[in-house]
Amino acid sequence: MDSSSNNEVLETYKRLWGYVTPYRFIGCIAIIAMASTAFVEMMMVALIEPLLDEALVAKNLEASKWLPFAFVVIFIARGIAGFGTEASLGWIGRGVISSLRREVFAKFLYLPTRYFENHAMGSLLSKMTYNVEMVAESVTSVVTILVRDVLTVIAAIGLMVYQSSQLFMTVAVVLPLIALIVRFLGSVFRRYSQRIQDSIGEVTQVTEEALTGHKIIKIFGGQNYEMDRLVVIDERNRKQNLKLIRSRSLGVGLTQIVFGFGLAGVIYFAGIESINGNLSPGSFMSFFGAMMLMLQPIRRITNVNSILQRGIAASSSLFEIIDEPNERELGTKSAKLSNGKIEFKNVSFSYDETDKKKIISDVSFSVEKGQSIAIVGHSGSGKSSLVNLLPRFYDYQSGEIFLDHLLIQDYSIENLRKKISLVSQDVVLFNDSILNNLAYGELRNRSSAELLSAAESARITEFADNFSDGMDTMIGDKGVLLSGGQRQRIAIGRAILKDAPILILDEATSSLDTKSEFQIQQALKGLMTNRTTLVVAHRLSTIENADQIVVLEKGRVVEKGSHEVLMGNESYYADLHRLQFKKD
Repeated sequence: MDSSSNNEVLETYKRLWGYVTPYRFIGCIAIIAMASTAFVEMMMVALIEPLLDEALVAKNLEASKWLPFAFVVIFIARGIAGFGTEASLGWIGRGVISSLRREVFAKFLYLPTRYFENHAMGSLLSKMTYNVEMVAESVTSVVTILVRDVLTVIAAIGLMVYQSSQLFMTVAVVLPLIALIVRFLGSVFRRYSQRIQDSIGEVTQVTEEALTGHKIIKIFGGQNYEMDRLVVIDERNRKQNLKLIRSRSLGVGLTQIVFGFGLAGVIYFAGIESINGNLSPGSFMSFFGAMMLMLQPIRRITNVNSILQRGIAASSSLFEIIDEPNERELGTKSAKLSNGKIEFKNVSFSYDETDKKKIISDVSFSVEKGQSIAIVGHSGSGKSSLVNLLPRFYDYQSGEIFLDHLLIQDYSIENLRKKISLVSQDVVLFNDSILNNLAYGELRNRSSAELLSAAESARITEFADNFSDGMDTMIGDKGVLLSGGQRQRIAIGRAILKDAPILILDEATSSLDTKSEFQIQQALKGLMTNRTTLVVAHRLSTIENADQIVVLEKGRVVEKGSHEVLMGNESYYADLHRLQFKKD
């Protein structure tokens, strides 16, 4: 590994430790507990000398009586220190996980649309779950090895060099008790692990909804709402993990204590056997030492690098997301009211800024306050891409877009999107109630009368009243428990409730059957009243009454005008109209 790679690894780990430093107090407890473990184990080995000299060589019966109790005290202290180590490091680890997870989730809420289109959702979700866990494991495991195990090995080596011997120990007497403890705790672990898996599923679900519904979140100002949902679920996950950690720590402590009692018995009877001449001091030292100190710490020390590298790799992938720039905030102006006049001047756009092939090329048109403009064309002509430029889901490369005679880049993104409502073909709903999907994000503050009015205008109450829970009915993942028409009505009701001066209808009825489309069209007529509306239409019959129709062909405007004028031109629009009605 070259020096630049070493420096990068060092910087990554330094940055990772920034998530640990808020837990300094708990960290001090962990260090004290780990140092205590090493000290207790050193004292345990130090007791070999009185054990050997007094009980085994001198055959002092009084020493044989008090030494077993001394070992009991040592193992109780060892169990307490072990519990303190595991619990405190577990606390720090879960805190690091929560901090990283919440920071990554907050970043997801403000990343530009282009980022989500260039990254697989599964990969992003795995970073929120698996990678974060790997980071915490790296932090806690490396600290444990570098403090407790290294100190233990140093103390053991020093004492064993001084004593010039090792012991091997058998604890078959206590193995059945330890097996019972492990079996009991195993069931506890499984129970908590299942709860943890369930809560992780909830975290993944909320995250996936935030990723797939990022446009709706941005338009309706739902960032704080989504962050609150994540915090509640993540807090539940954190508490379940802490229960598991406490159970595991208690198991470690109890095992050490039980093992200590068993060892005390072994030592006591070993003293008696020594008095009877059946056990030599050298045999006892060999019996005792090797068990205590060296094997497991050395094994963990040899594996520390792999643990460290796994954590570094996981944290690097998370920091890549955290370091991604948010949506470019180019403007600072904020206007409470809007006339809703829109003007596109020679606008060109490409998804890849280095690509000379434009999705939109030199598009110009204007829409007056309260008017509707329909954008039509063959699939792939750039219709949806064009309307996505207005709320700045994407930034165009050249030209100008004005809202109320002011460039859209001069508005703050939040203020610009407050003026826009969106109803699209792919309705985004969340695994929540009908009411919370209607009153989403900033709309939660609306009055009961406003909510009822929007629900009635969008004809939501017609189907909501059929459910036993009414508007509080949970609609399932992405609204799976509702029909397409019902989901579309909620989206329309959301737009009605927002009452923004500008409305974007992006093929809002193209996937509906005839009956559902008629019902939705009736709701849309009310929604479009007194609003400047941009309609991306697939079915031309739905936009014949638009004030203006813009026809796109390969990203360029080839015709503009009313339905009557365009039909009279006998050109692109007329051909599209005849072709569609011929199919129908």
